Amino acid sequence: MAESDRDPAAVLTETSLEPLPRPHGLSPVLTVTVKLLITLAGLAVFILALELLKKGAAGIAPLFQSLHVDGVWDSLGMGWLMAYVVLSGSPVAAISLTLFSGQVISDIQAFAMITGSRLGASFIVLFIGFLYYLRGHQRVASISIGILSLLVTATVYLPAMALGYASLTYGWLNRVQFGRPGALNSVIDIVYDPIVNWLTVHLPRWGLFILGILTLLTAFQIFDKALPEVNPDSTGFQRIADLVYRPQVMLLLGLAVTSITLSVSVSLSILVPLSARGYIRRENLIPYIMGCNISTFIDTLFAALLLNTPRAFTIVLTEMLSVAVLSLLILLLMYRPYQAAIERLLEWTLRDRRTLALFILLMTLVPLGLLLS
Repeated sequence: MAESDRDPAAVLTETSLEPLPRPHGLSPVLTVTVKLLITLAGLAVFILALELLKKGAAGIAPLFQSLHVDGVWDSLGMGWLMAYVVLSGSPVAAISLTLFSGQVISDIQAFAMITGSRLGASFIVLFIGFLYYLRGHQRVASISIGILSLLVTATVYLPAMALGYASLTYGWLNRVQFGRPGALNSVIDIVYDPIVNWLTVHLPRWGLFILGILTLLTAFQIFDKALPEVNPDSTGFQRIADLVYRPQVMLLLGLAVTSITLSVSVSLSILVPLSARGYIRRENLIPYIMGCNISTFIDTLFAALLLNTPRAFTIVLTEMLSVAVLSLLILLLMYRPYQAAIERLLEWTLRDRRTLALFILLMTLVPLGLLLS
């Protein structure tokens, strides 16, 4: 499932230089059937995780109070650091929505935490690039994609955060609210309520929340098995070089790939071997990264629907539209100056090991400073 982000081990496997293994002895129909069953199993676990998190959210309210997480910037830092801990952004985004649904944080705080989760998730690509470098590839080619994704994400998401804040404050999208379908409510009442109620009796609320986090990570691992395999060695991906000089096409490509994989970590990590082999130049990837950063919210929208908290859907939609608006404004009005500025920052970061180490250190200390501010 997204951004979400999927298990780093799976990402590293999919971005390996070796062709992806294909199942033997299974007909196409049987393969689709198996993947469908896995998807349904993942969905069942995903719903259980959300119900556990929502029920146990009150148990971690004292933690938020002790850390003084009661504003925009500390919520941003909390989401950012949580994404570092689990090496994934989508679980943190879903957790943010359950905390809002459980009335532990406000809508603005949930919005800020989701933004932080996306910033933290971009670090995964840098981590994968570093591992790729350890395998013997040129440092600039293998690490620059991770830094580029961080720079693009930060320079788009932070201004978009201001736009989204204004939207939530003034209620620009208040009429766009959706809850859980009635039929699903009946299923949850019959199947999940007895399980959650039994666990509530035997576990403290904070224990219920931790169990919900573990269940959520398990759900994403199950979804991992059912998602399409994306092989950067395939002919289709090698033809990307024919499209890289068209920013609008690259934006749509980023939207499409992340929509298929439901994982921004996978869709961005695909760029690491492609760039290292010279199929595409990193300066042509900015629109692709923008597209990935827009469609990465699809699974979070789905989580908002399952929580049956209509305002949660509005929060995620506000985040998604804010990022899309800022990305399109940059692409249509100021793409060349923006590209040049990002390139200068990238070259400065990669100038030597000292500046690279400083950049990584800043990416670690900034969210901590936000949380403690």
